[in-house]
Amino acid sequence: MSDELRGLALKLLARREHSRAELRQRLGTHGCAEDVDATLDQMEQCGLLSDARFAEAYIASRRNRLGTFRLRRELRDRGVADALIAQALDQSGSDELARAREVWRRKFGVPPADVRDHARQARFLQSRGFAGDVLKQILREIEE
Repeated sequence: MSDELRGLALKLLARREHSRAELRQRLGTHGCAEDVDATLDQMEQCGLLSDARFAEAYIASRRNRLGTFRLRRELRDRGVADALIAQALDQSGSDELARAREVWRRKFGVPPADVRDHARQARFLQSRGFAGDVLKQILREIEE
């Protein structure tokens, strides 16, 4: 294991959690693939690198703004396994409906004035990764 790679990886991890795939990409320009993988393997064994811990931290930092679909997609894009994503989402214990209501309230705060405004609000919540049934329920509650 290269001390240079380990030092760079520790420097990156000191700032925030990273997934293994992210670190592999960042370290790839500093060494050959075998050295990078060996460094990451040893860091995982020591407990310095953990995709599960990364997923929990990522969800905790973004769950107040994003829905489950978007969180899941962003974690997949960062190389986290589906099983770890599901486990982290289950452990987060947050109510998606309540989160979506709060996101809607901060952004809009008033019921849609017409069909066009209704569609705009629904698109916004959908772009944040909230499920379709959650969107419908929130907008139905607001209009009543």
